Amino acid sequence: MPLSAAEIVRHPATLRSVQEQAKALIHIYETSPRLAAVFATQQRWLLGHVGLALHFRRDPNDRRTEMTMARFIDVVRRNSVASRNTAEAFVKEMLHYNIAEYISASGDGRAHPMRATAGTIETFTGWIYAHLSTLDHIDGGTRLAAFLDRPEMLPTLQPLIADGLLTSDGVREPGPTFSLFIWLNNGGIVMDWLMSGVDPEDVHLDRIPTSVISVSEFAHWLKLSRTHLARKLHDAEALGSIGWVGQRGHSVMWVSRQFFDEYMAVQASKLAVVDAAFATTAKQATD
Repeated sequence: MPLSAAEIVRHPATLRSVQEQAKALIHIYETSPRLAAVFATQQRWLLGHVGLALHFRRDPNDRRTEMTMARFIDVVRRNSVASRNTAEAFVKEMLHYNIAEYISASGDGRAHPMRATAGTIETFTGWIYAHLSTLDHIDGGTRLAAFLDRPEMLPTLQPLIADGLLTSDGVREPGPTFSLFIWLNNGGIVMDWLMSGVDPEDVHLDRIPTSVISVSEFAHWLKLSRTHLARKLHDAEALGSIGWVGQRGHSVMWVSRQFFDEYMAVQASKLAVVDAAFATTAKQATD
């Protein structure tokens, strides 16, 4: 049986496993920053999953299933992910940076069929590895090994993950501080970096120290405007969600226990979606 979000969030192995996952996602960001930008905010992250699901569900023998701008916008709008204009701008950006490509040289506007590029699928597969590895570390399972043995599961697995993410309240309706960061460019990576530096021995504290000291260095590494990042951090500080142990800029930043719990709740919800999708896919592969 797949793990539930409640089982994941209370499991003693979850924190260290999620921290290793965060480091793996940070590594993906460092090696493929342009593609990682697809997942820069929660909205873009969901848009990316919608696009991949349409890609994998395409039947080469049925033109009605091809991924087109019109079909992408329709799915995005039906699931209240973004406006029509935002969805269209996202696709154009993906085409511009070769994250997606047209299947043929000629086409008719919004009916021109597209697909994800091979590089995109390769990098996204790293995202799958990271999450299956996390689940295995939590319960001692063998999901990643099974996936490596049957990589052909990916076209079934990813659309089920996308469906689950689009309908998960735990993913789409996080707490106030998490919500603040997910609208910041690379906000997910900001939170991953903060939480990956937390000492598990400190998570019982009301103010949990991280490894971050310099906002300028943090912003530079993330390729963010220092002013923009500082403004978001100030907003989070006003919520009582972050602060500094001592003098600002000369001591480590802390995160509140509430912010930490919000982050872990979203991770647990996301992992539960991945686990449920994997269980369904693995069963279909062996039937």
